[in-house]
Amino acid sequence: MLSKRLVAFGVVLGMGIGGFFDGIVLHQILQWHHLVCVPEHCRPMSIEHLERQNRQDGYFHLETLVLTVVGSYGMFRHPPANPDARIFAGLVLCGWGIFNFVEGLIDHQILGIHHVVPGSAHEFAADMLFLASGPLLCGIGWVLMPRRTAP
Repeated sequence: MLSKRLVAFGVVLGMGIGGFFDGIVLHQILQWHHLVCVPEHCRPMSIEHLERQNRQDGYFHLETLVLTVVGSYGMFRHPPANPDARIFAGLVLCGWGIFNFVEGLIDHQILGIHHVVPGSAHEFAADMLFLASGPLLCGIGWVLMPRRTAP
């Protein structure tokens, strides 16, 4: 049986990793959006605008770094009694899924501060796929977690 601390820290680590994936892949590599990015203002209109977007993304990355450090520290501080890579993978995927669901629900749907692919013909579909990836990742993580067997 896993300790509550291990589960909490594993999920926090997964949230940090999920945030880094979002920030690095979607924000920086694919350049689909920034942290605060409505369709008409997603592409920078000036150097100052680009600097503001980069600074906002930097705060986002700082937050994901803090989650990753806290989760990593806790995982090493409270390791499972019987280490298993499936425990690590399952907890991280659950945390990543929680990140995607919460971020997709709050930022994309409720606040509307950005969308996955803002201004595209598939904006809503991309947002829904991102949102759906949350429960999917949690489900995969749950399936990966080893089950306690009866003696």
